[in-house]
Amino acid sequence: MLFRVKHKTTYDYGDTVPECFNIVRLHPRPIFDQVCLSHELVVEPKPLSIVQRHDFFGNRIEQFSIEKPHGKLEVFADNQIEVTGRNYPEFDKTPPWEDVANMESSSNLEVAHFAHNSARVRSGVEAELYARKSFLPGRPIAEATLELTQRIFEDFEFDSHATTVSTPVEEVFRKKAGVCQDFAHLQLACLRSLNLPARYISGYLRTIPPPGQSRLVGADASHAWISVYCGDYGWFDFDPTNNLVPQTDHITIGWGRDYSDICPIQGVFTGGGQTTMTVSVDVIPE
Repeated sequence: MLFRVKHKTTYDYGDTVPECFNIVRLHPRPIFDQVCLSHELVVEPKPLSIVQRHDFFGNRIEQFSIEKPHGKLEVFADNQIEVTGRNYPEFDKTPPWEDVANMESSSNLEVAHFAHNSARVRSGVEAELYARKSFLPGRPIAEATLELTQRIFEDFEFDSHATTVSTPVEEVFRKKAGVCQDFAHLQLACLRSLNLPARYISGYLRTIPPPGQSRLVGADASHAWISVYCGDYGWFDFDPTNNLVPQTDHITIGWGRDYSDICPIQGVFTGGGQTTMTVSVDVIPE
């Protein structure tokens, strides 16, 4: 699949902002099943420079500062991405989950950072008890994770008003509702409660309008899902919001321990007063 993804974020400030400093993570990550064919980042007001580098987890980031008074900030990313299908091995052929949980991962930095608590994902007794209903003794890790994905989809309601960006996992358990970020954090808490390395994936999902309706411009959104480490088989992705294994409709921006590590735009500014942020995303098949 070939996609054009347009992501625009606008900050309207109540008062003039003398200066701001920002980090942007909107460049799709090159991985085995995805190639970013083109990327353009446009910022208005135009900064003197946009510096590109990689963060701790290998995600591509761009940073800039605007050191002149402004009342509005617009950040627009235009990407063209080619995504191929993911040929996972049979799930029942993956190793028993206990084998992965008991691995010595401290020497493997790609894995070690994703097996423990993080700022927004703290495992506990509730998460462990919920996870163990799927992770029975000796069960293949990918097979168990697929069932956990299905259970989260069935037991929790998608509700954009139930949570905020800072809602902890414990509250999501209590409300039984949330959005894709919450369900990803919830599944990470369950997996990590069993000492299983799992990472938070940030990206996009192509949405298909109902039959007879046209696609609404700007109505798409960022999406989040998870990836669990399956030993020698590598990383397997799962989407608890939609109860599926990502294929060609999922576009990966990058990953981290939780949302904090891969937030699309982070920054600081002085002044500004009451600020309004609007986001418009288009995922367009080409």
